[in-house]
Amino acid sequence: MFMATSASAGTKANPWKLTTPPGSSAFEAFRDASASPPVLVVTVGKTVLHYHLSAIDDLHRMLLAHGDWLPLGSADEQKPAAPGTVEAWGRSADNPIGGWYGIKKGLRGRFGMYLPPVLEALGLAEVEHNPRNNRMRAK
Repeated sequence: MFMATSASAGTKANPWKLTTPPGSSAFEAFRDASASPPVLVVTVGKTVLHYHLSAIDDLHRMLLAHGDWLPLGSADEQKPAAPGTVEAWGRSADNPIGGWYGIKKGLRGRFGMYLPPVLEALGLAEVEHNPRNNRMRAK
Protein backbone atom coordinates (compact mmCIF):
# COMPACT_ATOMS: atom_id res chain seq x y z
CA MET A 1 0.00 0.00 0.00
CA PHE A 2 2.30 2.83 1.18
CA MET A 3 5.39 0.74 1.81
CA ALA A 4 8.80 1.10 0.19
CA THR A 5 8.99 -0.57 -3.20
CA SER A 6 12.05 -2.67 -2.31
CA ALA A 7 14.40 -3.45 0.54
CA SER A 8 17.04 -1.12 -0.92
CA ALA A 9 14.66 1.80 -1.41
CA GLY A 10 15.44 5.13 0.15
CA THR A 11 18.49 5.98 -1.93
CA LYS A 12 18.84 8.58 -4.67
CA ALA A 13 19.04 5.76 -7.25
CA ASN A 14 16.04 3.96 -5.74
CA PRO A 15 13.83 6.44 -3.86
CA TRP A 16 10.75 5.48 -1.91
CA LYS A 17 7.64 6.04 -4.01
CA LEU A 18 5.04 7.14 -1.50
CA THR A 19 1.64 8.75 -1.25
CA THR A 20 0.52 11.49 1.11
CA PRO A 21 -1.66 10.24 3.99
CA PRO A 22 -4.95 11.26 2.29
CA GLY A 23 -3.75 9.51 -0.88
CA SER A 24 -4.11 12.72 -2.89
CA SER A 25 -0.51 13.12 -4.10
CA ALA A 26 2.40 10.87 -4.96
CA PHE A 27 5.94 11.83 -4.01
CA GLU A 28 9.43 10.37 -3.79
CA ALA A 29 11.84 10.47 -0.86
CA PHE A 30 15.39 9.35 -0.20
CA ARG A 31 18.13 9.73 2.38
CA ASP A 32 21.24 11.72 1.50
CA ALA A 33 23.66 11.12 4.36
CA SER A 34 26.51 12.70 2.36
CA ALA A 35 24.87 16.15 2.39
CA SER A 36 25.88 18.69 5.00
CA PRO A 37 23.78 18.44 7.08
CA PRO A 38 22.47 14.96 6.16
CA VAL A 39 19.00 15.31 4.65
CA LEU A 40 15.82 13.54 3.72
CA VAL A 41 15.05 14.71 0.18
CA VAL A 42 11.35 14.83 -0.76
CA THR A 43 10.32 15.50 -4.36
CA VAL A 44 6.73 16.43 -5.11
CA GLY A 45 6.32 17.16 -8.81
CA LYS A 46 9.09 19.68 -9.51
CA THR A 47 9.30 20.87 -5.89
CA VAL A 48 12.22 19.55 -3.85
CA LEU A 49 12.10 19.80 -0.06
CA HIS A 50 14.88 19.00 2.39
CA TYR A 51 14.41 17.92 6.00
CA HIS A 52 17.12 17.13 8.53
CA LEU A 53 17.69 13.37 8.25
CA SER A 54 17.58 13.10 12.04
CA ALA A 55 13.85 13.88 11.76
CA ILE A 56 13.11 10.20 11.09
CA ASP A 57 14.61 8.93 14.36
CA ASP A 58 13.62 12.00 16.36
CA LEU A 59 9.97 11.79 15.27
CA HIS A 60 9.88 8.07 16.03
CA ARG A 61 11.27 8.66 19.54
CA MET A 62 8.77 11.45 20.16
CA LEU A 63 5.88 9.22 19.03
CA LEU A 64 7.07 6.39 21.28
CA ALA A 65 7.18 8.79 24.24
CA HIS A 66 3.75 10.19 23.32
CA GLY A 67 2.32 6.66 23.29
CA ASP A 68 -0.92 7.36 21.42
CA TRP A 69 -2.29 8.69 18.15
CA LEU A 70 -1.11 12.21 17.27
CA PRO A 71 -2.78 14.43 14.63
CA LEU A 72 -0.58 15.23 11.61
CA GLY A 73 -1.69 18.85 11.17
CA SER A 74 0.24 19.49 7.97
CA ALA A 75 0.63 23.16 7.00
CA ASP A 76 2.76 25.29 4.69
CA GLU A 77 5.58 27.23 6.32
CA GLN A 78 3.67 30.50 5.99
CA LYS A 79 0.69 29.16 7.97
CA PRO A 80 0.70 28.44 11.70
CA ALA A 81 0.74 24.82 12.78
CA ALA A 82 -2.08 23.61 14.99
CA PRO A 83 -0.83 22.96 18.55
CA GLY A 84 -0.35 19.33 19.54
CA THR A 85 0.32 18.07 16.01
CA VAL A 86 3.24 16.42 14.23
CA GLU A 87 3.61 19.62 12.18
CA ALA A 88 3.86 21.80 15.30
CA TRP A 89 6.46 19.47 16.82
CA GLY A 90 8.49 19.62 13.57
CA ARG A 91 8.79 23.40 14.04
CA SER A 92 9.05 23.61 17.82
CA ALA A 93 11.96 25.04 19.77
CA ASP A 94 11.37 22.06 22.10
CA ASN A 95 12.23 19.37 19.52
CA PRO A 96 15.76 17.84 19.48
CA ILE A 97 17.14 20.30 16.91
CA GLY A 98 15.46 23.32 18.51
CA GLY A 99 13.29 24.43 15.59
CA TRP A 100 12.40 23.67 12.00
CA TYR A 101 13.33 20.26 10.58
CA GLY A 102 12.69 21.72 7.12
CA ILE A 103 15.87 23.27 5.75
CA LYS A 104 14.95 25.31 2.66
CA LYS A 105 13.49 28.70 3.66
CA GLY A 106 10.01 29.01 2.17
CA LEU A 107 9.70 25.21 1.90
CA ARG A 108 10.19 24.21 5.55
CA GLY A 109 6.57 23.27 6.22
CA ARG A 110 4.53 20.18 5.35
CA PHE A 111 6.53 18.11 7.84
CA GLY A 112 3.23 16.50 8.89
CA MET A 113 2.47 15.55 5.29
CA TYR A 114 5.74 14.01 4.10
CA LEU A 115 7.46 12.52 7.17
CA PRO A 116 4.62 10.19 8.30
CA PRO A 117 4.63 8.10 5.08
CA VAL A 118 8.42 7.73 5.36
CA LEU A 119 8.11 6.40 8.92
CA GLU A 120 5.32 4.10 7.74
CA ALA A 121 7.49 2.78 4.87
CA LEU A 122 10.26 2.05 7.37
CA GLY A 123 7.82 0.15 9.60
CA LEU A 124 8.24 2.68 12.44
CA ALA A 125 4.70 4.05 12.53
CA GLU A 126 1.07 3.52 11.67
CA VAL A 127 -0.56 6.33 9.68
CA GLU A 128 -4.24 6.87 9.01
CA HIS A 129 -5.29 7.40 5.38
CA ASN A 130 -8.55 9.33 5.59
CA PRO A 131 -9.44 12.27 3.31
CA ARG A 132 -8.73 14.68 6.24
CA ASN A 133 -7.57 14.88 9.85
CA ASN A 134 -5.16 11.95 9.77
CA ARG A 135 -3.12 10.78 12.75
CA MET A 136 -0.08 8.62 13.36
CA ARG A 137 1.42 6.57 16.18
CA ALA A 138 4.66 4.71 16.71
CA LYS A 139 4.98 0.98 16.16
